[in-house]
Amino acid sequence: MLSPAVLALLGLLIGSFLNVVIHRMPLMMERGWRIESAELLGVKIDETPEITLSTPRSRCPSCAHQIRWYENIPVASWLWLRGKCSACKAPISMRYPLIEVLTAVLFAACGLHFDAQPTVLLWCGLCATLVALAFIDLDTSFLPDDLTLPLMWAGIVSAALGWIPVTLAASVGGAVAGYLSLWFVFHAYRLIRGKEGMGAGDFKLLAALGAWLGWQAIPSIILLSSAVGAVVGIALIVLRRHDREVPIPFGPYLAGGGVAALFFGEQLSRLWMPPV
Repeated sequence: MLSPAVLALLGLLIGSFLNVVIHRMPLMMERGWRIESAELLGVKIDETPEITLSTPRSRCPSCAHQIRWYENIPVASWLWLRGKCSACKAPISMRYPLIEVLTAVLFAACGLHFDAQPTVLLWCGLCATLVALAFIDLDTSFLPDDLTLPLMWAGIVSAALGWIPVTLAASVGGAVAGYLSLWFVFHAYRLIRGKEGMGAGDFKLLAALGAWLGWQAIPSIILLSSAVGAVVGIALIVLRRHDREVPIPFGPYLAGGGVAALFFGEQLSRLWMPPV
């Protein structure tokens, strides 16, 4: 029941749900911020309709056509509809099936790497959360505490209960090292340049990765994410004339570095810290 094929199928279903999380969670937080700000200022605002991860039902943003169950089957429905709304024929972004396929591939990879044991579901959960965080940050330049902090504590608890092959000391040390490493970079950059170079969400995401993978994985994650981020940033500036003053989200690169450390952690650690 936990074979790579079954996990891939589960990944398709979870990926479909992640599309909802990626789209709605920022809207939910924005609505909450507006209400809180209005209460603090003592003013009234025209509240937008309440939105949750389950309500209202999914609908086409162009014509408000309510999506039927058979139009919401992962990947298959997008192919059957040829990437268009069945009512108004407005295009449906290819990103939806790509996120579903990405989640399925990561779940299958977890099955191959960790074997068919119940704890493989923990690693699948880590990968699913990283996918959600990466795309939310890509869209909004924000990493929600509602995802990063529970992810960090889940890693520490899993280590404490012996569910993952990371000791409690390594997990706590990874969380502390992950947070403080980027915290120091943040303050050093602010002292040198006089402005902020990253958000606190990046600290918390790296802390969460450290909690799951141990402090030994922190150098690999930082080096990989920084290298890929630098290459992509330079390419955007050169090829697309991206304004240097416009920030580039770092969360997707941290998430990618975390996935690489998850599957190739030992090999990467030997590169940076060869055995004596």
